[in-house]
Amino acid sequence: MSDKVLPRGVYRFKISPDTTGMRLDQALSAELPWLSRGEAKRLIDLGGVHLDGRRMRRCSQEVLPGQNAELHIDGLPLEVFELKVQHLLYRDKYLMVINKPAGVATQPTPARFQGTLYAAVQKFLGIRNETGLGMVQRLDRDTSGVLIFSIHPKAHKQLTAAFCEHRVDKRYLALVAGTPPQTSGEFRSLLARRHATNRTVSVARGGKPAITRYRVLEQFVGAAMVEVELLTGRSHQIRAHFSEAGCPLLGDTAYGGPAMWHELSVPRQMLHSSELSLKHPVSALECCWQADLPEDFSTILDRLRAASGTCDQERS
Repeated sequence: MSDKVLPRGVYRFKISPDTTGMRLDQALSAELPWLSRGEAKRLIDLGGVHLDGRRMRRCSQEVLPGQNAELHIDGLPLEVFELKVQHLLYRDKYLMVINKPAGVATQPTPARFQGTLYAAVQKFLGIRNETGLGMVQRLDRDTSGVLIFSIHPKAHKQLTAAFCEHRVDKRYLALVAGTPPQTSGEFRSLLARRHATNRTVSVARGGKPAITRYRVLEQFVGAAMVEVELLTGRSHQIRAHFSEAGCPLLGDTAYGGPAMWHELSVPRQMLHSSELSLKHPVSALECCWQADLPEDFSTILDRLRAASGTCDQERS
């Protein structure tokens, strides 16, 4: 399958009389000369094409003159992510726990419905309605690791309550630039999302309380690996807190993190959801799931250890 990437952006135009009555994929290719009909089909399949504000999913849809067309392109490969058995950490009648790969969006965006983890879980389970799937946890697209879904209505309410009432233990591993302020500590602030920049920042008032605890596991030359415990779950919380502390995540260019380290390209923000613990929402049994480090994270970690002359250290 092609891994071609189209230029990121939102493209808006009105359907012209010249393309009236054409199939949607034909019309898009005719209206936008840089877009092939095959690429138009792929975008429609992903869910990135909207007419008059509605997502269009059929290539055969006929267009009408004056309709407002929008193409949302996220600049990512056009492949559709498919959930496979090897991604599963746990599954029963009520829950599914997944080891999410980096580069996969958790929830639908204007640019894609198919290819998101939410859609992949629906397809894997054969669920055709939203009431059968509950999503109370989200990970950024480029964050990997443990992610839980409720897959039965009997589990939705209790799982949502567990997250809202902070009865879930969420732990992450991160590689950060520089040296954290202390070997262990806590960040507390009010966080707010700046929509103009799509960044989360600490504010004096008007934000939501956010608490991030951390512990340095390994210190390298100019970088560190930290274990992070989230007591709240705000958008971009870890990324914002460490950036504001002067230790942005490696690869997190949006928050000031370096894209290169010791001549090695860092492909994404080095953040991994390593462990999730909670009481099962139906059986009330204590559960704990862990996800091993993915290859890209391990590669950077090994390079840091080699450059610093350290070996694998046992966690204390």
